[in-house]
Amino acid sequence: QVQLVESGGGLVQAGGSLRLSCAASGRTFSSYAIGWFRQAPGKEREFVATISWSGSSTYYADSVKDRFTISRDNAKNTVYLQMNSLKPEDTAVYYCATRILGGSYSYRSSLGYNYWGQGTQVTVSS
Repeated sequence: QVQLVESGGGLVQAGGSLRLSCAASGRTFSSYAIGWFRQAPGKEREFVATISWSGSSTYYADSVKDRFTISRDNAKNTVYLQMNSLKPEDTAVYYCATRILGGSYSYRSSLGYNYWGQGTQVTVSS
């Protein structure tokens, strides 16, 4: 089992930056691809970015491409989400999750992830 804890959220003005961290416990963390999702009030949880177990492959939602960067440090059991040029529409609770090994769902679907953190709030003011 893997436990995930997100941190780094907060209040920032539009155009600003934040770096989220997803710290994991468990020896098998480096075996998992990790995804970031977000959920705004009254909206469904949506895919933001994912990174392969080695860090060699990354994918992004179109809405965050060229603004957000996902990375990982397996030695520290941590995945990061660097968020630049933030917009008010980026306001949401951000979650990280482990992708199900050998799963058949698209990396964009939350159904393809099993262990989730508790989330961290990001608020972008205009």
